[in-house]
Amino acid sequence: MRLTHIMPILLGLLATLILLGGPQAQNAPDEDFSRWPELVNPFESTSGGGVMIDRYAPVVVGNTCRTDFTVTLPNGGGTFLNEVTFDAIPMRGGILCSNGRWRAKDGSAEGTTPFRVFLKDGMAYRPPS
Repeated sequence: MRLTHIMPILLGLLATLILLGGPQAQNAPDEDFSRWPELVNPFESTSGGGVMIDRYAPVVVGNTCRTDFTVTLPNGGGTFLNEVTFDAIPMRGGILCSNGRWRAKDGSAEGTTPFRVFLKDGMAYRPPS
């Protein structure tokens, strides 16, 4: 099987892991967002392996948070353009971006992510590791 045939599948699996892997409790009402660190680009995916995410800058658009971003694979494995849309939930003086839905810009892959971002006073924060 040629790599071009399995690339969309690999990208889909990779993006699922990259968008910041593993199950995270969705217990936002009990969370202290002041303890969340600033979201700084680029950052390594929590899936590890040297996969880097960059240009991640969510903004609120109506009742959603949206951002384009890049995924760069290690060892010259390529850089891929993606986008994600979250539900925007007003909370504690900011906006919690949750229930993310991502897709590759070329349409080759899509999925959901448990990753969340908290936006407040022009800053973006991510859950602690």
